[in-house]
Amino acid sequence: MTVERYIRILAGFMVLLSLALGVEGSPIFVNKWFLALTAFAGFNLFQSGFTGFCPPAILLKKLGVPEGGSACKVK
Repeated sequence: MTVERYIRILAGFMVLLSLALGVEGSPIFVNKWFLALTAFAGFNLFQSGFTGFCPPAILLKKLGVPEGGSACKVK
């Protein structure tokens, strides 16, 4: 897998997990402040779309994950 695919998987997982933990109707509800993770993931995706800067991509690249995609290129 490539850096871009890992980024998409990580962002999707964070959104789904934070919704499950932050929405009161969820069977695993903890606290509504978990919805802040959804906002953080959304903001990070939004800014990386404009700037091309993707902090998790830097870490994944250092771990040896191949780039392959153009959405999260590390220079």
